[in-house]
Amino acid sequence: MNRALGLLYLMATLVLSGCNSENSSGNTEAVTDALAEDIGLISGKPFRDISLALKPAQLDWVGQKIFQNECAGKYECLVHWNESEAFPSLGIGHFIWYPSGVNGRFTESFPALYQYMEQRQRNIPEWLRELDPFHAPWPDRETFLQVADSPQVAELREFLAGSQGIQAEFIFRRAKESLVKVVEAAPQARQGDVQAKLRALIQTPGGVYALMDYVNFKGEGLSPNERYNDEGWGLLQVLLAMPEATAASNVLPQFRKAAAQVLTRRAANADNPVERERWLAGWLKRLDTYKEPVDMGSVTGMSS
Repeated sequence: MNRALGLLYLMATLVLSGCNSENSSGNTEAVTDALAEDIGLISGKPFRDISLALKPAQLDWVGQKIFQNECAGKYECLVHWNESEAFPSLGIGHFIWYPSGVNGRFTESFPALYQYMEQRQRNIPEWLRELDPFHAPWPDRETFLQVADSPQVAELREFLAGSQGIQAEFIFRRAKESLVKVVEAAPQARQGDVQAKLRALIQTPGGVYALMDYVNFKGEGLSPNERYNDEGWGLLQVLLAMPEATAASNVLPQFRKAAAQVLTRRAANADNPVERERWLAGWLKRLDTYKEPVDMGSVTGMSS
């Protein structure tokens, strides 16, 4: 496989765009422009579904990258309850799942992932299917820790470990569906600038990965509940914090820099000191992964 085709495969891996693996044109500009048009950043057309036609190894690569970001690839972290949080976090994306009676400020995401898995006809544990209403079955962290080694939790971990590619698809689709919403939520005077930044980011594998991961990591920035001192920390806030008219060649470094500023501000505004004292350093380290891949040959199932 020549290097140009290898880059095409890598783009498909990072964006889960469903590009035909037999396409040997090697024209990466045409591929990324087509992606931009497909998701509405050039033509203004609404999002259309992008069929997925990727090899399992490619989907697994995306899942492992996000899994590494969330919890260093540790199996036990697939079902986890962090200190100072009122909810467990599940899966490679640490999807939030609220117990009954808990209405947190952060957007709950595990129920939507569960629905997506049902649509994909995954072999979901029976006890999970029987939950009604669909809330986390543990009321608090102490209760969860008492059953963390139970057969039920073990079955859930095993299920999540075996469905990483589906979870990566879900993360991609959430990010894809967010982009037009983010542009529309920006101040009217900045909408063209925000759209231009998104268009520049999706032109490279590193930029697409950064968008996917950040939306899963800190959200779109559209929920009024996800604010400290009336200041959000999602994708919209990062794009607005970037300098206007950012050059396309510098868009990913500027995205990293703006994200660091936004997350540092969030930690400073937080009532809970754990965000400043423990979490911020990990957040900033995660942002350092938002770079263009150097060695395509390191991706499973691909060669240069």
